[in-house]
Amino acid sequence: MKKIKIIISILLVIIFGPKGTAQIKISATKLNSKIDVNIDNNFFTSYIFSQDEKYPYFFPVNGPSNGSVTSMRNGNFPHHSSLFFGCDKVNGGNYWQEGLERGQIISLRADIVESGNNKVVIETENIWRRPNANSPIKDFRKITITAPSKELFQIDFDVTMEMLMDVTIDKTNHSLFSGRMDADLAVTNGGTMINADGDKGEKGTFGKKSPWIDFYGKRGDKIEGMAIMQHPSNDWYPSPWFTRDYGFFSPTPMYWPENDKETTLKKGQTIKLKYRVLVHAGDVTTAKIAEQFELYKSK
Repeated sequence: MKKIKIIISILLVIIFGPKGTAQIKISATKLNSKIDVNIDNNFFTSYIFSQDEKYPYFFPVNGPSNGSVTSMRNGNFPHHSSLFFGCDKVNGGNYWQEGLERGQIISLRADIVESGNNKVVIETENIWRRPNANSPIKDFRKITITAPSKELFQIDFDVTMEMLMDVTIDKTNHSLFSGRMDADLAVTNGGTMINADGDKGEKGTFGKKSPWIDFYGKRGDKIEGMAIMQHPSNDWYPSPWFTRDYGFFSPTPMYWPENDKETTLKKGQTIKLKYRVLVHAGDVTTAKIAEQFELYKSK
């Protein structure tokens, strides 16, 4: 009888996890130039890396209610592609705004290295290139997708940038990791953007250093949103934020360089950056964003 109870206990742990709650299964499928990610058989996001695009990006980024919390190339901002990483004004090239001839971030490989259990891990290698110019940067990305709960989905985006030559990035508000929220959740439509100090909206958050910003709003009778966090190990941590009430937010060190003109990086230098994206139900308090950052910074 005792042996039967032990076997049953082991089976329960395997099926439901150590705390008695069902394990959330996360899987990924690669098809041509995108990787689709499912959480408990529900579509979460696609990581798109087509060579016809300016740079790789995530779209959609579905929240717990199955609607995307991000948007794609709104109106006057065709260079806002949901959730993405790029940079303008790099050695005279543009790896952010529209126009492929001005520069592209091209994926050399994108591999699913783990899938089917409680996380998906994707590794990619990318080259920054434009016609008639040597490539200034190569980057390596590790993307880890987990779901701490059915109301909280998590993307860890770790990138290492290798300088292939001396690099000068002129002062620009278009740099590095960025998110563009769906219009339904924008401050201009009643949503909330708040940083770690409790400052709100574009007026309260623009240009301020903060480890994270959360952006959320109401859809019908539900609230959901997305937070972006900077890891304390990052260069330039904590970077000041470029924010817009219409739905854009990005920790953007290149808009506030030390000499107010440019950022310079040497050939062979590497820059390591880590970001965590939390796609969540509820507001900043119910989603426990501050507590989630404490967990992240100890990682």
